[in-house]
Amino acid sequence: MTERSAVDMWFDPICPWAWMTSRWLLEVEQVRPVDITFNVMSLSVLNAGRDLPEQYQELMTKGWGPVRVCIAAAEAGGPQVLRDLYTALGTRIHLQKYELDKKLYTEALTEVGLDPALADAAGSDAWDDALTASHNAGMKPVGTDVGTPVIHAPGPVEGEKVAFFGPVVTPAPKGEAAGKLWDGVLLVAGTPGFYELKRSRDQDPIFD
Repeated sequence: MTERSAVDMWFDPICPWAWMTSRWLLEVEQVRPVDITFNVMSLSVLNAGRDLPEQYQELMTKGWGPVRVCIAAAEAGGPQVLRDLYTALGTRIHLQKYELDKKLYTEALTEVGLDPALADAAGSDAWDDALTASHNAGMKPVGTDVGTPVIHAPGPVEGEKVAFFGPVVTPAPKGEAAGKLWDGVLLVAGTPGFYELKRSRDQDPIFD
């Protein structure tokens, strides 16, 4: 039996590119011996105090809600609940175009068997310390000039991990194509001194 490796992804539910990456990782899990754990970062935490365009600043203000709900849910039900909760939130946010409001949170929590009263966490700062701690755990190895998705994965040296932003991809590869992308990402991420591989995006996320 092949030993399975632990891989962590940090997400903010409002980021469409993190959503694409998360759907890819779930495909990777089916064709490579990896187990994905989902963790919360926050674009609102990341961009706090930055000079942002008005429309994006409005999004960052609203963005506190879903990440607070995720942290409250993880504290109530354990971190494993984030996998299904992220799917429930992301499906509504990115595919069904829900507003970031109590209806979104209550429906998503109810779908995954969590207390819908946890939706009240969206408007409370009681979970912000835990949110910031989760955010920092994900972002510290990659720095603050990137957003989400962030992945921590096994490195080429046994017992060590590599951390990186991305990949930013659309549509999410499926089956063996997902596995091949994973193999390549691990190869470049595990190369000492490798920092960036990038080209301009010419299409929006494809959610199908």
